[in-house]
Amino acid sequence: FFRVADEVVDDADGVAPAEQRAELERIRAAALGEQETDDPVLAAFSELREQYDLNDEDIEVFIDAMISDIDTDEYATYDELEAYMDGSASAVGRMMTDVMNPDDPEKALPHATALGEAFQLTNFLRDVREDIVERDRIYLPQSTLEQHGVTSDQLRRFEMDDDFRAVMQTELQRAEELYERGVAGIKYLPEDCQLAVLLAAVLYADHHRLIRTREYDVLSATPQLATTRKLYLLARTRWRWIWNKDPEAVFWAVTSDGGGMFTRGAKLVDRLPVR
Repeated sequence: FFRVADEVVDDADGVAPAEQRAELERIRAAALGEQETDDPVLAAFSELREQYDLNDEDIEVFIDAMISDIDTDEYATYDELEAYMDGSASAVGRMMTDVMNPDDPEKALPHATALGEAFQLTNFLRDVREDIVERDRIYLPQSTLEQHGVTSDQLRRFEMDDDFRAVMQTELQRAEELYERGVAGIKYLPEDCQLAVLLAAVLYADHHRLIRTREYDVLSATPQLATTRKLYLLARTRWRWIWNKDPEAVFWAVTSDGGGMFTRGAKLVDRLPVR
C-alpha cells in the first residue's frame, strides 16, 4: 500500500500534477473505506485498517505527505522536513506498530515515530544525489545548508567540499539521536516482532558507517550496502540475539562492531555476554 501511493509521485513521468493529486485522493478514499475499489492492494489495506483499528489520522498524514511531493522540492527548516517525515515515515511506523499489536501501545508508539523518522532521514542522507537526479528534490534542510555555507546550486552541481561534509555530519548526528530514541522502544513490541525491527535498524544505521567511510561523499554516487555486508550484519545480529534478547544492547553492540560509529550506547555493550 505504501509503495503504491509513493510511486504515484516518484514514477510520474508525463503525468500532470492534477492527475497525480486525483489518483492519491482516490487511494485515500479507498484506504479509508470511503469508496469501493477493485484494486486488490487497496482493498486488502482497507480490510487491514478495520481489523487492526489503524488510526485514520496516520493514513491521512501519509497521503498528505505523498501529495506534498508533487510540488515541493526543498524544505526551509528541519521542522518543515520533520512534518513531512511524520507523514512519509513515522506514520508508517505507527501503523506497522498497530498491526504488531503491542501490549502497551502508548509506550511503543513514540519510539516507532522516532525510528521511522530515523530511517527516513538516513534514506535522505544516502540518496542526496539520486533525489536530485531522478526527482529534482533536495531533502536536506535549507537552514542546515545555510549554516555551513552550502547552496542548493552547489548540490545540483554535485560539488563536494568541507562545508558539505559539515552538513552531513550535522544531519548524521541528528539521525543518530533518533536511532537512540527509536531503538529504545523495540522492547515494547511483541517478542516475535523484535528481531525483525532490530535488524532493519541495524541495516539502515550501517549506511552511516558507509557514508563516513566515503568521507561523506554522497554526491558522486549513492552509497549502497553490499549483499555480503547485509548478510554479515544479519548473521552478527542474529548471533548476538541468541545470547541476549535486549534489542537496545544488541543494536549498540552490532553497530559498534567492525568500524561502526554508534558510540552513544557503547555502555550497553557491557550488558552482553562475551562470546
